[in-house]
Amino acid sequence: MIRLRLRRMGRKGQPHYRIVAAEARWPRDGRFIEEIGYYNPRTEPATIQVNAERAQYWLSHGAQPTETVRSILVKAGVLPGRNGAGQGTTTQANA
Repeated sequence: MIRLRLRRMGRKGQPHYRIVAAEARWPRDGRFIEEIGYYNPRTEPATIQVNAERAQYWLSHGAQPTETVRSILVKAGVLPGRNGAGQGTTTQANA
């Protein structure tokens, strides 16, 4: 099964991540099929860059994103948000 997941990069204590399509059995930082973007949580706000066309391709071919990658794809506007909100829109909870 193909998974869309994060691949850790960077120095010790200074991680950034690449979003990759990889076989579920392959190691986290090992082999991968294709890099589709990157994520840097250390910047303010977090840097997210995703090739939406390739992400849609892999999702349409049965790739399963991890929970973290799913939330990144929602923030990037590739996947619809909670409750079927439109692509790239955010919803605020009532206080």
